Amino acid sequence: MCGIVGYVGPQSALDVVVAGLRRLEYRGYDSAGVAVLADGGMAAAKKSGKLVNLEKELVDRPLPSGSTGIGHTRWATHGGPTDANAHPHLDNAGRVAVVHNGIIENFAELRAELAGRGHGLESETDTEVVAHLLAEEFSGCADLAESMRLVCRRLEGAFTLVAVHADEPDVVVGARRNSPLVVGVGDGEAFLASDVAAFIEHTRAAVELGQDQVVELRRDGVTVTGFDGRPAEVRSYHVDWDVSAAEKGGYDYFMLKEIAEQPKAVADTLLGRIDASGSLSLDEVRIPARVLKEVDKVVVVACGTAFHAGMIAKYAIEHWTRIPCEVELASEFRYRDPILDARTLVVAISQSGETMDTLMALRHARDQGARVLAICNTNGSTIPRESDAVLYTHAGPEVAVASTKAFLTQLVACYLVALYLAQVRGTKWADEIRAVVRDLARIPGEVERVLETMEPVRELARSLAAKDTVLFLGRHVGYPVALEGALKLKELAYMHAEGFAAGELKHGPIALIEEDLPVVVVVPSPRGRSVLYDKIVSNIQEIRARGARTIVIAEEGDEAVVPYADHLIRVPVTPTLLQPLVATVPLQVFACELATARGNEVDQPRNLAKSVTVE
Repeated sequence: MCGIVGYVGPQSALDVVVAGLRRLEYRGYDSAGVAVLADGGMAAAKKSGKLVNLEKELVDRPLPSGSTGIGHTRWATHGGPTDANAHPHLDNAGRVAVVHNGIIENFAELRAELAGRGHGLESETDTEVVAHLLAEEFSGCADLAESMRLVCRRLEGAFTLVAVHADEPDVVVGARRNSPLVVGVGDGEAFLASDVAAFIEHTRAAVELGQDQVVELRRDGVTVTGFDGRPAEVRSYHVDWDVSAAEKGGYDYFMLKEIAEQPKAVADTLLGRIDASGSLSLDEVRIPARVLKEVDKVVVVACGTAFHAGMIAKYAIEHWTRIPCEVELASEFRYRDPILDARTLVVAISQSGETMDTLMALRHARDQGARVLAICNTNGSTIPRESDAVLYTHAGPEVAVASTKAFLTQLVACYLVALYLAQVRGTKWADEIRAVVRDLARIPGEVERVLETMEPVRELARSLAAKDTVLFLGRHVGYPVALEGALKLKELAYMHAEGFAAGELKHGPIALIEEDLPVVVVVPSPRGRSVLYDKIVSNIQEIRARGARTIVIAEEGDEAVVPYADHLIRVPVTPTLLQPLVATVPLQVFACELATARGNEVDQPRNLAKSVTVE
């Protein structure tokens, strides 16, 4: 959620921090602020609303120049999105500044203690208590890193904290528990951020921070310790994408750019996963084959769009491996006391690798003895680090809040996992696996073909801008595609949109059908399971007979649906299980164009954040 940037080095800290915050805008936020150490003191500015409001404030009331600073874009949890609640928060003396991502669960108790000792707290936030606690601890030890360790041992919840102190003008200190924070190491300078995108312009050398660790940044190096003060082992890595990957590249929106990047993202996710014989070679899946052969249940945990990828994964896993597969909302998983043991494989899907609900589900699964395989797009993030194995999706940075290329690459990764399990367990012959792999290898070209034919979809979307409701129907793997299409419309167009299993129409939803109501129907291939096809064609006839405006997604060559489609969107012929990889793309374009026609902010929809790092 919140974006955090910290800097110490020879450059203007304000320039570096504000530029970093600009690169983190995709995370979703409702206020922004900065603090700079200069002339022996602390200078800060913060404003509610978009970053442009803070930038105007900095023009009207410039801060002094300094080489150490921190910045923040806040997504409100405790207290509304006001100037007073925006970060950074300072202590009463104005010597400490703190920014924070996450939730401090025992803040009310700490706030009462501070008030009892005469501290005056001015905001409604949980963050402000940390600034006051740090000031107290610093008065006793005169060491900001040690003060941070002492304070963190008193905090409960999930948090990332970054702080500076006017008495240590060349130091930035950060702390991490269950919330993302990454270090960038440059030449005579160092960076802290929620995401490497904030500092990729300056360095690609990054350092992972582990759970319950404190990092101290100076120009000449980085020191990492545990909350207990003991030195911590760190892992350095090289970021394999550059600043241009986080720029719009001529597109009006990041989302449009990311939709266009999907053929390459899918191809990159397949790259290196298939050996010369056509067999799968998943080096990152470090779970021994003997363990995978003993798996008697697969459980997929995910949230939002990733959950829809998991629903599709269930069809592939059960069809190719004959292992029972459950798909769970990560936010509900551990609260229902799921049945897990050493023979359960849990697949955790998360674009950011920091989704808190999914991370807590993962930890619960491991506590029960299950093995966990992560599907993730972000190298060095928490979920892959805490899993037994990982399959990275190689989609590159996804900046728009509404997921597009991450979803398609998650699907590809799910297919690879399912095929790999089939290969290890011998439930599919080698030539059968090679045939599916060949089909997957054709998908980048097929997605490219879909993208080349989207102008009628855009025109249709613009024509529906005044509508209040759109329904989506699908069967089999088309049902999760319908759910994903509805979610995109909710996220971007702020419309009432619902996805239904088409077979459920007569069990209630058909009551919603009225004259000229747009209904999108995802039609399976007539070449696959004919019973699925026949049933959904009947569903289209049922809703059209009641006046609905039918928008039909069907494969090339399917002529039987033509009489029942008010609008026909063609997609390439693909095997039934792989159809979501092409059928989803028109729905992404449809939602993006409809949101644009309604005048909405496409990349940063209201109330949403890219990475949900609190429960």
